[in-house]
Amino acid sequence: MARLARRRPLDFWPGFVDALASLLMVMVFVILIFVIGQFVLADAVSGRDRALAQLEADLATLARTLSLEQSARQRAEAEVGELSASLSAARRESEARGNELLAARDELHAAQDEARSRREEATRIVADIEALQRLKTELEAEAARLASALDTSERGLKEHKEMSAAAIAQVELLNRQLAAVREQLEQLNAALDAAKLAAKDKDLKLEELGRELNLALAGRVKELARYRSEFFGRLQEVLGKRKDVQIVGDRFVFSSEVLFASASDEVSADGMVQLTRLAETLKTLSADMPKDLPWVLQVDGHTDRRPIATARFPSNWELSTARALAIVKFLRGQGIPPERLAATGYGEFHPLDARSTEEAYTRNRRIELKLTSR
Repeated sequence: MARLARRRPLDFWPGFVDALASLLMVMVFVILIFVIGQFVLADAVSGRDRALAQLEADLATLARTLSLEQSARQRAEAEVGELSASLSAARRESEARGNELLAARDELHAAQDEARSRREEATRIVADIEALQRLKTELEAEAARLASALDTSERGLKEHKEMSAAAIAQVELLNRQLAAVREQLEQLNAALDAAKLAAKDKDLKLEELGRELNLALAGRVKELARYRSEFFGRLQEVLGKRKDVQIVGDRFVFSSEVLFASASDEVSADGMVQLTRLAETLKTLSADMPKDLPWVLQVDGHTDRRPIATARFPSNWELSTARALAIVKFLRGQGIPPERLAATGYGEFHPLDARSTEEAYTRNRRIELKLTSR
């Protein structure tokens, strides 16, 4: 029995089945992993596709926005160009109108001079005509006298006839001269009437040009007033709300104590700070002003009524003028063109407060700034 058992062949089939089952499980696991990986990869790819599509949509939106911005910019540049061209044309037209006005004035003056000379010539001709008429009357009287004398004296008949013939010839000559003078007078009267009509037309044209010039000047004044208001507004913002700096009418008023020490024309440290701010504000504003706008910053110095008598300042006039000049020189040093600056000293003769109190003296000691035209 033992021998039979040893001779029985080995059975590999169960092991093979086990191995095959294990391999099948491994393959199923691998396939499962592959399927899961494919799903995850497909989801990731799909998410990237969606993100890419969203990015492409955003890019298209940005491209459209950029195109719209470029179009708007081009339109704005075109409008700016048109406005610049219109402004240049308006300036050229204004200059042309000004030249026409000057030419019309010259023509009017020439016409007036010509009319005056024609009147003088006509007056002289009238005087000549009157003289010729008097001479004609005298000659006719002489001829009549000679004719009557001819009847009374036969001895002088021949002589009287010759004298009468000469007188008649002279009268005829004078008549012809008188007719020529009258014809010339008529021509002068016609020329004078034509000159009057031309002068009237030129007067109308001059009046029209004057109205246009007044409108242009009014526009410039209005423009200057706008810049003055803007200048005062910016200056007030820069300097802040200070009791010693006020706006009075169309002037910006600094108390003298802000800028100068007592009886001095040297700008103080605090005054330099305030004037530097003022200069920066004015330079910023002047950059926006038209170059042909004739603006100027007028600096007026004022003092109180108490007299000063020093070697440097014999009177308040010298002190107020020196302070105004000191401010002008400081502003020029800050870059303000000198042709845009003016200085005036009024002494104590233009007070804001006529009382004799310390408060009134403080108000009257001041520096006034005014943006005006030349």
